[in-house]
Order: sequence, then structure tokens, then C-alpha cells
Amino acid sequence: MPQYLKTPDAEIAYHKLEGDGPGVVFLGGFKSDMEGTKALFLQDWARANGRAFLRFDYTGHGASSGDFLDGCIGDWARDAMDAVTALTQGPQVLVGSSMGGWISLLVAREMPARVAGLVGIAAAPDFTEDSMWDGFDAGQRRDLQEKGRVELPSDYSDAPYVITRKLIEDGRWHLVLRQPLSLPFPVRFLQGTADTDVDMSVALRLLEHAEGGDIHLTLVKGADHRFSTPECLALVAKMVDEVS
Repeated sequence: MPQYLKTPDAEIAYHKLEGDGPGVVFLGGFKSDMEGTKALFLQDWARANGRAFLRFDYTGHGASSGDFLDGCIGDWARDAMDAVTALTQGPQVLVGSSMGGWISLLVAREMPARVAGLVGIAAAPDFTEDSMWDGFDAGQRRDLQEKGRVELPSDYSDAPYVITRKLIEDGRWHLVLRQPLSLPFPVRFLQGTADTDVDMSVALRLLEHAEGGDIHLTLVKGADHRFSTPECLALVAKMVDEVS
């Protein structure tokens, strides 16, 4: 059973391992939860290596309080900052998957002293603007403005993704590719060439845009967005080691 961190606005579900630092914090993706393959793999890796580890659910995700449709990037970034602040000690290695890659960059921008290193897995910075909004046709944009929501098909569920106007509008306050992005610690970005959700061009744009002395991008031929094969997971663990 998860434990819960109570904040003024929510109860954030989490699992935590005590261990040596720097601790590792896993930040999941859009509409995912902390029970996914990568989160559990990293927990097992941390346990085997005596490392502190934290996984949690954003509000409206998994076992945390709240309704997913009420949430937005700013809310979920605040959840992550609250979790790092309250549940960890000292600098952490942030491992962000997909949307979690964007969230980890926001955490790093807001509280760089608490970041020892960063690993982005198919990181999706600014996706609400560059993927969703830019990809909407005129009818979808009209629905978003008039109805406050638009429904998109999902590759992972029979139920559609419901995208709210709040998500799109709030995302514009948290873009990271439109202004300088300083990452003054070791950074490793991982990207599969067969990822149909986050194009390789996003990873290349992020690599070009980020500023720092130790930033690397690894492309894995044939890997998809899940990035969860044994080979991919082993690479994630290697990168966590490198930035620690």
C-alpha cells in the first residue's frame, strides 16, 4: 500500500526506499502511474544497490487524490516539487519518462540545488503546445475553445484522451524550449528511433537547446515510446549510474 503526502490541495501517493544518496526520483508520464515497468525496475535497481528511491503519482493519476481532467502541467510540476522537498534529502537524480521528462526539467529549473543529475526517457517538453495544439485541426481547436475539451484516440486504451483547454493554456506558462534552459549537472537523454509518440526531432531540439557542460543524447534504434525492453531498462540503469 502506498503512503500519502498531504499538501494543502491534495494527497500524493508514493512509495519510498531508504538508502544512500544521491537518491533517485522517478517521474512518470501523462496519464500513467507509479506502477509502470520503468518505475518498478528502478525501485528494484535502487534496492539492489542500496540507493534511496522515490516514486509517486501526480494528482489525478494512480492512487493520488484528484480528477485527472482537473489537472495541468503546473499542478503536476508542483506535485513533483512538493514530493522532492518533503520526501527526499539532498540532491536527487531525476528520472523523467515522457511528460515526466518535461516535469523534471521544470523541477530542475525551479530548484537546481536539489538536482544531482537528470535522465530523460523519451522526454516530451512542451508537448501540449508543439504536439497537441499544433496538431489540432480547425474543428478541434474550435471544440477546445467552445466546449473546453477535445477527445483524441489513444494507442494505449479504448477510452480516448480528453484534452482540456486548461491543460493547453496552462502548458504555455511552463514551456522550456522558448527560453534559456540551464542544466548545470550531468544529463542523459534517451530516445528510441521507433517512438511514434515523441519524435526524434524533439530529443535533438532539446539537446541543442539545453545549456550545460555534461549533456548527452543516446538514440536506440528500434526502441519505442515505452522504452521498457530488458536492453532499454539496462541502459536506463547505466545512465542513472553515470549521472550519480
